[in-house]
Amino acid sequence: MKILLIGYGSIGRRHEEVLFSFSTIKEIHIVTKQTVPNKTTFKNLQEVDNLGQYDYIVIASETYKHFEQLKYLENNVSNKLIFCEKPLFETDKELIILKNIVSVGYVLRFHPLMQKLKHYLKNEKIISSTIVCGQYLPTWRKEIDYKTSYSAIKAQGGGVLLDLSHEIDYAQWLFGDMIDIKSYQLKVSDLEIDSDDLVTLISKTQKGVIVTLSIDYISKITYRKMIIHTIENTYELDFISNLLTQKNRNGLEQKHEAKNLERNTMFEKMHISILSNQHDVCTYEEAKNVMKTISIIQEQNK
Repeated sequence: MKILLIGYGSIGRRHEEVLFSFSTIKEIHIVTKQTVPNKTTFKNLQEVDNLGQYDYIVIASETYKHFEQLKYLENNVSNKLIFCEKPLFETDKELIILKNIVSVGYVLRFHPLMQKLKHYLKNEKIISSTIVCGQYLPTWRKEIDYKTSYSAIKAQGGGVLLDLSHEIDYAQWLFGDMIDIKSYQLKVSDLEIDSDDLVTLISKTQKGVIVTLSIDYISKITYRKMIIHTIENTYELDFISNLLTQKNRNGLEQKHEAKNLERNTMFEKMHISILSNQHDVCTYEEAKNVMKTISIIQEQNK
């Protein structure tokens, strides 16, 4: 199997590492302006002489480039599996995909405890959920100055709303699309960025679930968790401690751990699913629905 990897930043290199661990992957060519020794590279998509030779195309470029790259691929290849890193675009844009299958990189769907939680919720009446995620932006990527990262730059698709859109995706995946949203999208800290660093919202979903969500770049204590109340149980999934707690109305408590979760496990499971059964993968249409929710928040806070 031959792969074209578009973008060779930290996330692009991570996808390369994961994909080269598969025995079926024999060759990966890269679209990047960097000079990468001993690899086949192209400066841009237009330089790739035969797009049809690739079995799988991975877009891992900056968010603001996704739209034009997807559009170019849709116009120039057919019947290809295409992966696009999240978020799909920097704001809601109209691009119809008919000739290829596009999946989007909402990898938290493949966390083993998220998979277990989804199974538990299958026969439950869900009432409400609280979702929170925060980490101080200067500590995210210690190898680079946060002020020069795409996260800091609104024009490049930066900002906490886009960076942490995982939370919007899995909320809509579990509870249905948000249909009534009240939100704040703000820059509140002294971080030297021009993008948003705090988003908070309350919403009702298509399935009647009340969701409150808060994401930020400002918390010096890193946290990422979700609490779900159903008629019978309360669940807490803590992504930092890799612990799922279930407690029922009679006080019976069960704990499930994802011990020794490897750094690339979720990425491996996601790519395997895309290349085989498409099970639990974020589809293009689902990712567009995430962008619609993001666009509503952006419009409310202009």
